[in-house]
Amino acid sequence: MFNAITHSQIFVLDQDEALDFYVGKLGLEVADDVDLGFMRWLTVSVPGHPERQILLERPGAPAMSEETAAQVRELVTKGATGGWLIFTTEDCRKTYETLLAKGVEFTEEPTERPYGIDCGLRDPFGNRLRFTQPKG
Repeated sequence: MFNAITHSQIFVLDQDEALDFYVGKLGLEVADDVDLGFMRWLTVSVPGHPERQILLERPGAPAMSEETAAQVRELVTKGATGGWLIFTTEDCRKTYETLLAKGVEFTEEPTERPYGIDCGLRDPFGNRLRFTQPKG
């Protein structure tokens, strides 16, 4: 059966702005940036871990009609697409301070949880992100 998940996907409204956020602010690296003609295949990954990529997909063809894409873009803006990204870090508070200094806006400061310390933020498009410093 299956032995890995290689790609996950979230919707973004502007792929260049997504690159600025995910690479420029969060420190991820570009895994693929390919113009396929009918779409731009843009993936990022945690540095040193290209085996797990996030597709930063702009809603539209070929996956959906323009009418549907417009509805999805509206839902993305509201943070209502249900997409989540959860990262781990060795030091949640230090990562929080570093990203705060880069202008990242948080929805929740680092908080002690039964599983470790985590916090929440949203990307420029409304997608929910968290990062956790696991206990142990």
